[in-house]
Amino acid sequence: MNKTDSFAISELKTIGLTPFIYCSNQALFQVNRNVPLVDALSMASDFLFLAKDLTREAAFNRDTDRHIWAAHYLTAMSKALVDDVTKVLERGPDRESKKAKQ
Repeated sequence: MNKTDSFAISELKTIGLTPFIYCSNQALFQVNRNVPLVDALSMASDFLFLAKDLTREAAFNRDTDRHIWAAHYLTAMSKALVDDVTKVLERGPDRESKKAKQ
């Protein structure tokens, strides 16, 4: 990867095509468009860190399930972010540059 490629990757943004948290078979939330991929992945990492802590706490505190539900929603958001980033990376830079030329 040369310097131009790494610059191009740092310019990539989410496409906002990934829904998460469904209610009555309809997506309640969706990843927003135009978030830099680095920021999206950083947020997904933060969500997963919190979910990991919540699941560990839930293993020791069996009086309530609130930790588990919080971890469930955090992992759903993390997955949506990672899936949206993956969609952008799978498209490849050639598709983006072709769209810009049109």
